[in-house]
Amino acid sequence: MTINLGVIILAAGMGKRMRSSKAKVLHEIDGKPMILHVLETASRIAGDDIVVVVGHQADEVKKKILQSYSPLYALQKEQLGTGHAVLCALPVLPAHIQRTLILYGDVPLLTAETIQNLIGFHEKKKCDITTLAVESPRPRGYGRALLDAKGMIRKIVEEADATEEEKKIRLINTGIYCVEKGFLMEAAPKLKPENAQNEYYLTDLIEIAYRNQRISRPFISKNFEETNGINSMEDLSAAEADLKKKKTKIS
Repeated sequence: MTINLGVIILAAGMGKRMRSSKAKVLHEIDGKPMILHVLETASRIAGDDIVVVVGHQADEVKKKILQSYSPLYALQKEQLGTGHAVLCALPVLPAHIQRTLILYGDVPLLTAETIQNLIGFHEKKKCDITTLAVESPRPRGYGRALLDAKGMIRKIVEEADATEEEKKIRLINTGIYCVEKGFLMEAAPKLKPENAQNEYYLTDLIEIAYRNQRISRPFISKNFEETNGINSMEDLSAAEADLKKKKTKIS
């Protein structure tokens, strides 16, 4: 049976650490805005069933996207977190979509192959939500994936909230998810901004799933560099170098 897959791309953030007047997702890598790299990959997976959540410099971002793609758009007027961004996207998601992939406009190196492997794992394990996770040699700063004895993810704990023992965990959350739409529609409205940042965290979906006996597993990728988000000019330079290295290997 073919499952109708849709993609939500979160691209509303300002990107303060870029120290630039330009929206973060419009910064170029290999001569192309990073959001277009993500859209190119997403369109290979889901065709036109893509919702881009825009916010900061929304008109400029949409204008650049429309030069190459015609996705649907959702507007996140206030930057209230990743969970809130997904809540903004849900009313726009086409009715025929049964499964949703959540990607980021500032993660341009993620490949279609890795995404297909994530989806394949999700289907095989009959998950309600699957987290793309990686074993990191340098987990500092990232949310750790806490597993139970059966390999299910109990919760994601952020660095600031982690105990010393939890900080030793190397399995980190990339923030990329494959989610059954039914579960997403049911669980996303339950997200609450009950944290120091007063934001809606998408990671709380994991705890909601586990608490309600839903199937929540990690798909562990070995391609750590692919999942790196671009948060600074240094990150941008590193991603550019990684992409060039990959192209050299292919040629």
